[in-house]
Amino acid sequence: MPNPVVHFEIGCRDREKTVAFYQKLFDWTMQPNDIATEIVTAPEHPVTGHIVSLGHEPHHYTQFYVEVQDLSASLEKAESLGGKILVPPIPRPNGGRFAWFRDPEGNTVGLIEA
Repeated sequence: MPNPVVHFEIGCRDREKTVAFYQKLFDWTMQPNDIATEIVTAPEHPVTGHIVSLGHEPHHYTQFYVEVQDLSASLEKAESLGGKILVPPIPRPNGGRFAWFRDPEGNTVGLIEA
């Protein structure tokens, strides 16, 4: 079964300014919390997102996340195909884990364990 894209992230230095931009541009609903602003693009579409200011590099980035059943196995497979792990598995505040890898062309991709 194919693995769906389930989440996206927009990194920035100034979260308030970035939130205002995307709210005005796309009419997205935003919910601020402590570390990020959650994005609801459209209730009928299940892809979620957030805007975050990490306070360190990378400041400016966009990231999409693919849901996988086994994070470790997927990272091993990415490496076997020429990818490189950038962020090893990290627990998520709401459960599960995520990781980042770089594909052979240098693109960063996020994985979320189902």
